[in-house]
Amino acid sequence: MKRLILWTNLLALAACARAIPPAPSGISPVSAIPGFRLPEPRPSNLGRNATADAVVNDLAAAAPDPREVPSFDADNVRWDIDVRSFADHPRVQYYLNYFQGVSRPGMAVFLARGARYEPMIRRRFEAEGLPGDLGYLALIESGYSNDAVSRSQAVGMWQFMKATARGYGMRIDSWVDERRDPVKATDAAARHLHHLRDRFGSLYLAAAAYNAGAGKVSRSLGKLQWDAQDEPDPAADTLDTTEETDSLAQEDADADSADMVDAIIDSTNVTSDAAFFRLAGNDLLTTETQDYVPKLIAAALVAKQPERFGITEPPAEPFVYDSLVVTATTGLDVIARLAGVPVDDIAELNPQYLRLATPPHTMSVIRLPLGTGDQVASGYADVRPGNRVHFMTHVVRRRERLTSIAARYHLPVQEIRAANPASRTSHLKAGTRLVIPAVAVPSALAMRAAVGSSPSVRHYRVATHRVRSGETLIGIARHYRVSLRALRRVNALPVEYTLRAGKRLRIPS
Repeated sequence: MKRLILWTNLLALAACARAIPPAPSGISPVSAIPGFRLPEPRPSNLGRNATADAVVNDLAAAAPDPREVPSFDADNVRWDIDVRSFADHPRVQYYLNYFQGVSRPGMAVFLARGARYEPMIRRRFEAEGLPGDLGYLALIESGYSNDAVSRSQAVGMWQFMKATARGYGMRIDSWVDERRDPVKATDAAARHLHHLRDRFGSLYLAAAAYNAGAGKVSRSLGKLQWDAQDEPDPAADTLDTTEETDSLAQEDADADSADMVDAIIDSTNVTSDAAFFRLAGNDLLTTETQDYVPKLIAAALVAKQPERFGITEPPAEPFVYDSLVVTATTGLDVIARLAGVPVDDIAELNPQYLRLATPPHTMSVIRLPLGTGDQVASGYADVRPGNRVHFMTHVVRRRERLTSIAARYHLPVQEIRAANPASRTSHLKAGTRLVIPAVAVPSALAMRAAVGSSPSVRHYRVATHRVRSGETLIGIARHYRVSLRALRRVNALPVEYTLRAGKRLRIPS
C-alpha cells in the first residue's frame, strides 16, 4: 500500500507546475511584507483602499524583519532572488509544507534529476544577466523532465508552447522536438525570461508572465490602482523611480501597452517584486499564476537546504558530454553500438530525436557519453552510409490499409509513403514489406505534441479496422498498441458489447 501511495505522489507531480495543487482559498490575501495581511479589496470605498495601499507602500519600503523569516541559516545559504522578504508568506508556507509532506518523494526525485542540469542552467542564466536561482522555475514547471507534456501541449523541461518555442528558433516536427533538448530549451528560456524581465522590471513579474503570458500580466497591471507617494525613496525600490505630478487616472488605460505598465510601476513606492503579490492579492491573476511565484520561492528554499526539509541532498552529477556532427540520417542505436553503451544512454542525452534517429538532409549534433567522442567519430567514418540507420519494417497483412499502419507506428501517412517510393501504397498487397522511417515506435503523446492536428496527422487519427472472424476487442487493442478503454471510448462501445465480424472500428492514435 505504501508503494502505491509513493507512485501516486510521483505521478501527480511528474508533468508540470499545473500538477501541483493550488493553495487553499482560505489563505489570506497576499502582502508584500511577511505577517501583514491586506484588507479585502472594496471597489466601492476608494478612500479606505487608498489608506490600505499607503500602508502597504510604507511597509514595502522597510527592510524585512529577520524575526519574521523562517529559521534557516542565512549566513551559510544565499539566494540571488528575493527569498527573505517573502519566505514567511502564507502561500509560500503552504507549499513548503506540501513539498516536505505529501510530495516529499517526488521532490527528492526532482532534486536528484535537477542536480545534473542545475550547473548548466545557472551558467546560461548568469550569462544572460539573470540570477541563477531563477532556474528553479524548471523544478516547478516540469520537475526537470525533458519528456514532460502538459494538457495544453507544453513540452519539455521549460514547458514551452509550440509558437513560443518556434519564436526562439527551436525546431519542432515529426522528427525533432527541440523543446525536449535541455541545452536549447534552457537557452530559449534564458532569453525569454531576459526579455520579460526587461519589459516588466521585476523577476517575479517576469516569472508570472512566463506562466500566464506577458499580455495577461500587462492587462492586470493596467487594472491595478496604486497609491502613489509624494516623496518616493529610490533605495526602497528595485526600479528607477521618477517623480510624477499627474495622477494615473489622467492616463489612458491601454492594457496592452508596455509604456503603461512602466508608468504604473514607476509611479509607486513599492518594489516591483512586491507588485506581483499586490496583483495576486487583488485577484487580477488566475489561481495558477497567483501560486506560481510562491511555488518558486518555496522550491528555492527547499532546493538550497533539502536536509532541513527531510530530503537527502542529491549527489552532483554534471551534465557533460562529447558530440558528433552528422549530415545524414543516423540511428542512435548505431551510435550506441560504436560507443559501447546501451541505446538508452544515448537516447537520454538526445531526447529531442523522437524516432531515435536524426532527421534526413540535416546537419545534426548527437551527444555522446564523455570520453567516447574520438572512438565514435573514428568508428562512424568506417560505417557505410547505408548502414548508418536501420529503420523498422512492416509486412502488410490481408486487407490492411496504409492509414492503419501509420496509426500503429504513430507516423504521418505521407512519410511512410515517401519512404516506400517503389510500393503502390494506395493498393497494398498482403506480404508487401514496407520501410517504417523510425528506429523505434515514437510516443503517441510526443508526436501529438509535436505535430498537433496538422493535415499530416489527421489521416491516421481516423484510421479504421474491419473486424475479422475470431478477433476480439482486446486483441485489436494490443495489435494497434492502444488501450482497451480508449478503443471502447472512441467507438462508444459498452463493456458488454459483442464484437461481430465485418464491423468497422475507429482506431485512436
